[in-house]
Amino acid sequence: MAQPTSGFGKVKSVLSGDTLILTNPNNPALERTLSLAYVSAPRLSKDGDERFAFDSREFLRALVVGKTVKFKVHYTVPTSQRDYGTAELQDGTQLPDALVKAGWLKVREDAGKKEEDEEILQRIETLRELESKAKSDSQGLWAPEGGLIEVQNDLGHPQFLEEWKGKTLDGVVERVLSGDRLLVRIFLSDKKHLQVMTLLAGIRTPSTARPIASTGGTQPAEEHGNEAKAFVESRLLQRRVKVQLLGASPQGQLVATVLHPNGNVAEFLLQEGLARCNDFHSTLLGDKMAALRGAEKKAQSSKLRLHKNHVAKADAKEAEMTVSKVISADTVLVRNKTGEEKRINFSSVRGPRTNEASEAPYKDEAKEFLRKKLIGKHVKVAIDGSKPASDGFEARDVATVTQNGKNIGLALVQEGYASVIRHRKDDTDRSPNYDELLAAQETAKEEKKGIWSGKAPKLKALVDASENVQRAKLNLGTLQRQKKIPGVVDFCKSGSRFTVLIPRESIKLTLVLAGIRAPRAGRSPEEKGEPFGNEALELANKRCNQRDVEVDVHDIDKIGGFIGDLFVGRESFAKVLVEEGLASVHQYSAEKSGNAAELNAAEKKAKEGRKGLWHNWDPSQEQEEEEEAVPSESAQNDAPVNIKREYREISVTSIDDNGRIKIQEVGQGTALLDQLSSKFQKFHLDPKNNLRLKGAPKAGDLVAAKWSEDGCWYRARIRSNDRTAQQAEVVFIDYGNTEKFPWSDLRPLDQPEFNTQKLKPQAADASLSLLQLPTAPQYFNETKAFLTDVLSGRAKWIVSYDFVDNKEGLTYITIYEDKEPRPKAHESINREVLLEGLGMVPRKLKAWERSPAFADILKGYKEAESEAKENRAGMWEYGDLTED
Repeated sequence: MAQPTSGFGKVKSVLSGDTLILTNPNNPALERTLSLAYVSAPRLSKDGDERFAFDSREFLRALVVGKTVKFKVHYTVPTSQRDYGTAELQDGTQLPDALVKAGWLKVREDAGKKEEDEEILQRIETLRELESKAKSDSQGLWAPEGGLIEVQNDLGHPQFLEEWKGKTLDGVVERVLSGDRLLVRIFLSDKKHLQVMTLLAGIRTPSTARPIASTGGTQPAEEHGNEAKAFVESRLLQRRVKVQLLGASPQGQLVATVLHPNGNVAEFLLQEGLARCNDFHSTLLGDKMAALRGAEKKAQSSKLRLHKNHVAKADAKEAEMTVSKVISADTVLVRNKTGEEKRINFSSVRGPRTNEASEAPYKDEAKEFLRKKLIGKHVKVAIDGSKPASDGFEARDVATVTQNGKNIGLALVQEGYASVIRHRKDDTDRSPNYDELLAAQETAKEEKKGIWSGKAPKLKALVDASENVQRAKLNLGTLQRQKKIPGVVDFCKSGSRFTVLIPRESIKLTLVLAGIRAPRAGRSPEEKGEPFGNEALELANKRCNQRDVEVDVHDIDKIGGFIGDLFVGRESFAKVLVEEGLASVHQYSAEKSGNAAELNAAEKKAKEGRKGLWHNWDPSQEQEEEEEAVPSESAQNDAPVNIKREYREISVTSIDDNGRIKIQEVGQGTALLDQLSSKFQKFHLDPKNNLRLKGAPKAGDLVAAKWSEDGCWYRARIRSNDRTAQQAEVVFIDYGNTEKFPWSDLRPLDQPEFNTQKLKPQAADASLSLLQLPTAPQYFNETKAFLTDVLSGRAKWIVSYDFVDNKEGLTYITIYEDKEPRPKAHESINREVLLEGLGMVPRKLKAWERSPAFADILKGYKEAESEAKENRAGMWEYGDLTED
């Protein structure tokens, strides 16, 4: 449809000093280009402006942009279809007359040559007179000098931006490409301008329609994209503005705040719901970002345009909690006042990632930083959102955590131990101080802290001092000489067994609490373990895990664990366990460690309170046990003990490498064992019971194992583990012998009908009374061979239970043949060992050995020893080695 040759139009923009873009007042989408007739202006060009081109355009721009004019088309050039005409402002100002008069336009030389209309010829004559006057006055284009302006069309070298960053300059918006992208001409000086693509700082608007080069089609505009563009065009296009230069985008585009006379246009866009805040610009804006966030929030609450589906979040309420565990540099477990635990991720921050080479080395250091700050501390937790379970990740809450008023997420970012997450535009589950986090990250980068340093931290490797007995022995002396060694509990294996880091000594060790025995916990929360074992482990985790502690080391055990005391806040944790009824006192170990009095008092308190293990405690039964234990306890004194010897039938099952004899007392226990063994074999012959252990076994675990000698299944206990070879040494609890098995050959012993509560272990450790076996390997091996040969020849023996040492778990016995008539007191296997020169009477007797009950026996033994010496038997073959 042909456009009218006259009428009214609103000046949208000015292309040059002689060309206008007009819009229809009733339909702004309709535009037309009108060049002023009979005149010409210098051209603006990206390759360089002609002299006075910008000044000419500026004069016209300031005169007409945004105003309504009355125009008339005088002619149209057929080749370009451009209209040429004149215009008049509402105040009567004539165009192009006003520009020619001011000297900013030249009258074309050929103007009017083909014109016959007298009125037009008269007007051209008037324009020539105005031009002549401007020339004589040296106005505008006719000035003898000036008019040349250097235009820079990119940001150039980074030094340029460093020079101008933070400054506010005047400028003109040349084009509006979208609501947040403008072409701005910025006045660096009178003779130099910068004309570059400029991004509105702090916001992002929907995109407008744009061509697709590959297909020739058009990418449609996003919702409200054209509306946002129109909003900015109507207010800024070819208007003078103030431009605050802030920085550059990754693509090299200028990021700036563009100020309309009424304020920041970005803020107005946000208030109208035509834009969202752009997190990537937050660090450039600093504290000015808060105003933009507020404008966006206002639009969200009113559900304007882009926020029509916005769901307002309830204000986060702070809750008082205690940090029970630090999982990683950005995740903790917190416990509320009722004891309920919750996993919390810090809002908007992420700890060092293992798959990032620059971050991974700081993972442990960042976690330790957080541990020192938070473990066991009271914090305030405000839930900012929840992440549903997805892609293998469990559901979790994100929260702002503060301690003594300090934001922990912010502290991590400030130290370079965490980075800030870049949220999706629709992700509202973020920190309320998100912009502060981004600013802190930029500061950490500038100061090259933590993961931004570009170099790995100096990590101190910790050697496992409990890896084996040999290594434990090497460290024992050093640790014993120190008192209250500072450390950190890295892991709680059970209520009384811990992995402790000792940074000062560059080691980690397994610590076993001295003087107590805690029940074994299950391998998982679902597995029960021994009664109150899980409760003991839970208390250990609650009080000790990841805490700074102090350690006293007394000794080592058979597998390289260190036996000692653990102090949390200067309080013995062994005492705490016993007081809570979650451990019992191991009297021998307690007295050896020197804390028996404290632990016994704690146990007494737990018993009286009927706590834990002692919930069914009966004081009358304990009194009977105390009366029975009197002879054993008096053995601690130096005075001789009155011994009442008891005779019983036993069978010998094996002899270990320490000379200890494994015995079974013949009676009800062995009868029940026969019945249990029959059922046990039947159970394990059933293919459906061929089940492997769940995971790696631990020392002390009960298992079922098939003895290689007879191919039968027996009850056993894990004695030690070789995790590299995945092999365990087990002791058969009903017979005392040991054997090594691959883990895969062992089966769980968790059936109630076969456990140790149904039938206690039948094998007991015994040692020959009043005898000291040789220590030299040659003679010891002869002694072991002799005893094995003699004792394996009979199914039953008669023994005298001379003394029971409850602390060592050892029974001292004298062995007799089971025959009629009964052997005399001195006719024992013990005496036979002496006659063979395979043992000797101890030079220093224990208290119980000095009892009058053994006086005659000792006399006979000494005579047997003397006879062996005279015969140069066994260990005496080279004479009496005990003589000085």
